[in-house]
Amino acid sequence: MSEVRVRFAPSPTGYLHIGGARTALYNWLYARKHNGTFVLRIEDTDEERSTRESIDEILDGLAWMGLQWDEGPYFQSERLETHQQAVQQLLANGSAYRCFCTKEELEAKRAHAQEHKLDYKYDGTCRNLTQQQVQDRVAAGQAFVVRFKTPRQDGCIAFEDRVYGRVEKHYDDIEDFVILRSDGKPLYLLSSAIDDMTDRITHVIRGQDGLGNTPRQILILSALGHTPPVYAHISLTLDTKKAKISKRKHGEVVTVAYYKERGFLPWALCNFLLLLGWSNSEDREFFTREELIEAFDLEGIARHNSVFNYTAGDPNNFTDPKAVSMNARYISMLDMDELLPCVKAELQKSGLWQDAFESEKKQWLRDTVELMRTRLHTINDFSTRGRPYFADDFEFEEQAVEKNLKKDERVKTLLPRVADALAALAVFDHGTIEQALRDFCDQEAIKPGLIINAIRTACTGQSAGPGLFELVAAIGKERTVARLRAAAAML
Repeated sequence: MSEVRVRFAPSPTGYLHIGGARTALYNWLYARKHNGTFVLRIEDTDEERSTRESIDEILDGLAWMGLQWDEGPYFQSERLETHQQAVQQLLANGSAYRCFCTKEELEAKRAHAQEHKLDYKYDGTCRNLTQQQVQDRVAAGQAFVVRFKTPRQDGCIAFEDRVYGRVEKHYDDIEDFVILRSDGKPLYLLSSAIDDMTDRITHVIRGQDGLGNTPRQILILSALGHTPPVYAHISLTLDTKKAKISKRKHGEVVTVAYYKERGFLPWALCNFLLLLGWSNSEDREFFTREELIEAFDLEGIARHNSVFNYTAGDPNNFTDPKAVSMNARYISMLDMDELLPCVKAELQKSGLWQDAFESEKKQWLRDTVELMRTRLHTINDFSTRGRPYFADDFEFEEQAVEKNLKKDERVKTLLPRVADALAALAVFDHGTIEQALRDFCDQEAIKPGLIINAIRTACTGQSAGPGLFELVAAIGKERTVARLRAAAAML
């Protein structure tokens, strides 16, 4: 196989959404699998809707996901001359022609077809104009578009799609389509094909919604004497109502930035997006980056569309429950040296970071993060559910207070006494804390669950979390004693 060259070519008319991110991921994986080149091309010819903000968001999103491109970003808007030269070449070799039909004439023909319940297709009125007729009309200042001259013969254009297999399109079903507008600007159909030729793309891996363009783009490339690339059209990502995911329709909840801001790990999101339309013979779900590069192939891409359940799931109800579960799994298994910088960034953002966490409290931070991480869903949880470990101002869950502090009248008198028992410990670690609490329960003739649940809520405001003895040791003796007494005073 010659050098593999693939491309991701987003339109900067909005933020990078999960459908586009999945397409980028598949291209990146294929390039890495075959030691190829991943090209980034920004298709920014929609001048009214393309923005610098969207371009920056796309670049930032890809970089955050770890999908670093090897070439680019190239900008389609900077290649206008190349596109126009391709049109001139097609005109010169007889593969295209100037069409002078007016908008009104075309609309009248379309209305006639609809009236007689016929499928409308351009009838080729200007297809056989003589060179002199064309020159006279141009000299008279008549506006024109340029159309591709589709072969008028039996047969079809056919190609082997790496996902959908053999695809055929009969010539009779392809009208002479426009490739250049009357203002001299090429249509996307042509620009994209010429850019693939310019960038020497060998494999076009894109969404299934681009499948309809492929026969016409193959015609264009073939007319220019260029061998078309291999095509692989991947299934679409739909919402719960089976509508195509769209950044304009669904808003920020389907953007990569949304998940970055809410504490998703980059590779956890990549792993989740991978499985929205790809599977392997081992039916595995979790891959390291290196494992996935080795395992990925185009044959694993499904033909059926996938559903992104973005409206239900985790405790904050903001995304697909499988995505949340996968992110939690990665938080629990990620190497600590990779996880700690993520936690640091979150604590800094939340105003909870202390420089001591990198000096005298360095081991405490590692131990505390290790204690918490198996119960958290996102990196943001370290500053929300994990806030009691890093600060004394935290919220109390109303249900936890009612159940663990107020339900039993004995709690308000037990808390000060258990605070005294813990304050008296010379050594404050898991073993001494456990023994002290067991002795306290024996002396007070109470079930351990009563005081354990009360301590947990008094110290964290929550009803669930890590093992109590480890939790109390992480919070420390001084803060634990103070919180127990404060909770008793509150009661």
